[in-house]
Amino acid sequence: MALHKIRCFVERAGTIAIAAATLLFPLAPARAADPIKIGLSLSLTGATAPAGRQVQAGLDIWRDHVNAAGGLLGRPVELIYYDDQANPANAPGIYAKLMGIDKVDLLIGPYSTNIIAAALPAIIQNKRMTIGIFGLGANKQYKYARYFSMNSQGASPRNYSRGLFELALEQQPKPGRVALVGADVEFSRNALDGARENAKELGFEVVYERTYPLANTEYTAIARAMQAADAEVVYAATLPVDTVGLLRASNEVQFRPKLYGGAFLGLLVTGIKQQLGPLINGLVNNEFYIPAPSLQFAGTSAFLDEYQKRAAGLGIDPLGFTYPPYAYAAGQILAKAVSETKSLDDQTLADYIRNHSIDTVIGPMSFGEDGEWKTPRIIYAQFQNVSGNDMGQFKDMSRQIVVWPGELKTGKLIYPYAQAIQ
Repeated sequence: MALHKIRCFVERAGTIAIAAATLLFPLAPARAADPIKIGLSLSLTGATAPAGRQVQAGLDIWRDHVNAAGGLLGRPVELIYYDDQANPANAPGIYAKLMGIDKVDLLIGPYSTNIIAAALPAIIQNKRMTIGIFGLGANKQYKYARYFSMNSQGASPRNYSRGLFELALEQQPKPGRVALVGADVEFSRNALDGARENAKELGFEVVYERTYPLANTEYTAIARAMQAADAEVVYAATLPVDTVGLLRASNEVQFRPKLYGGAFLGLLVTGIKQQLGPLINGLVNNEFYIPAPSLQFAGTSAFLDEYQKRAAGLGIDPLGFTYPPYAYAAGQILAKAVSETKSLDDQTLADYIRNHSIDTVIGPMSFGEDGEWKTPRIIYAQFQNVSGNDMGQFKDMSRQIVVWPGELKTGKLIYPYAQAIQ
């Protein structure tokens, strides 16, 4: 039976030094039957929990598959994770505990830009290797050579938003006035910084820009301000809770830019798509992975089938098209490096990952010197003809039409936005 630990851990900042002090004690020699312990932080509660729990499920499936096949280096794999509550302040203490008290053999994660950025200093100080899951530019400041990113934007956060601006340039008459809006968190700030740079380079005028605290509950004033600024293109970078608030407010005031889209993380969660229903028609959203025919790889279908079988019992997203495959792929990368090098040494594993292309359920992965994907893969899809709140309409891509990039297109962009929501 697969070993499994779920621990809930919240540390105040003052306790971090106590946990860190335990790093001075040497690791006890491992026996052949001892599990390989892999530690990470996950947002199992808090603002990003709908995604964090999917990441957890993806990693659990990976662990079960590895153990069913005999484990790694002849040893079973054990996942040790703690709930960071989507609070970056908890991350340093969690990783200090994982490395110092739990004495994990390997690290994965954390999940999400904000938590990764907070955890990296502790990971760097202890010269450990990790594979962050969905971090947007989290390593840009540190340039740490033992960090790898499971996020498809590649070396620059600008890649994340460029597709939306290129779509705008293709339209006639070409829109030129841009609004940038998102939560005041690391992920959104990085995404908006990239969008601002793209807008400037491509000749757009930023007429409105706003970030708001994550605890914000009032979005009507923001929607009215974008409307008053006569914004023709909106690039938004939102987490799940503010995705709902911003889109409901925009509908309430009948805000109709020509192109409305960006990185609505809430729209990667099936339950939120169901909740909003027709209100998402016309939105052009960044997708990390979709089960399109051109994006099927070895094991993709079998993994999604397994995830969907488990999802109902776990009370998580029933489809899992985004977060679980990336989590599973992170595990595949780590397992390949361990198996090929027959080592748990962080530097050895980092060297292998950086110098090899590794096949995963979301395609072959290769990383640059900065730990980001060598070849970005950004997908923009537009919601079209969504009706009611039935989940079935989201099981295939008939309501999510890939409109960028050209080589993956499955249909045409409905433009302007007002036409798509009729």
